[in-house]
Amino acid sequence: MRLGIVRGHVTLTPSVPELIGLTLVVLEPITTANLMANNGLGGGKSLVAVDALGAAKGQTVGFTEGREAANPFWPASVPVDAYCTLIVDTIKTGKP
Repeated sequence: MRLGIVRGHVTLTPSVPELIGLTLVVLEPITTANLMANNGLGGGKSLVAVDALGAAKGQTVGFTEGREAANPFWPASVPVDAYCTLIVDTIKTGKP
């Protein structure tokens, strides 16, 4: 699992039937340096993920990638490469 910041939403047309009712979001992964600096920046290469949680723009989320991202849709074969698994409340890095 990685952490990312929601930077926007995507509209897909024509839609994939299995994704109807779900939101696609643009995520900017958070680099280790930015996480430790606690500066609110991402720094990673943006990607699109399925979000069934309702994350808002600017929120930090945890997401999975690869085959694991399609597991919530099993046994259907859905073209998903990233999936939001949680909305982050707080992050503690151990840095004072």
